[in-house]
Amino acid sequence: MTKIDHPFRDYVQDLFSAIGPIRIRPMFDGSAVYCGEDIFALIDQDQIYLKADEALKADLTSQGGEPFIWTNPETGRTLTMSYVSMPEAACQDEAMASQWGQRALNISIQTRRERVKSPRRRTF
Repeated sequence: MTKIDHPFRDYVQDLFSAIGPIRIRPMFDGSAVYCGEDIFALIDQDQIYLKADEALKADLTSQGGEPFIWTNPETGRTLTMSYVSMPEAACQDEAMASQWGQRALNISIQTRRERVKSPRRRTF
């Protein structure tokens, strides 16, 4: 991830404002986009990536979206994360961006709820 400038951060905050109060915080070399306590998007090199399950991933890729691939700077190993880039048209349309963003937020919320319901087993 590469650090983003404040104007793009402000733009992303405005783009998703219909979803609710949006916070953007640094994460690695990029940023994480939060609504409440849930991360629903990542920003890297002026590109927005949305948290996706299989259905949203399919919808995003059918619109030209690409998976977010992170490379560990220390080891060079790559990891394909569960985030897919938002369609270019949505980056120019607040209503469309909010629809995609809301779907990603719902996935993030569901993932958190599932994690709370089935905590990892501790072994001593």
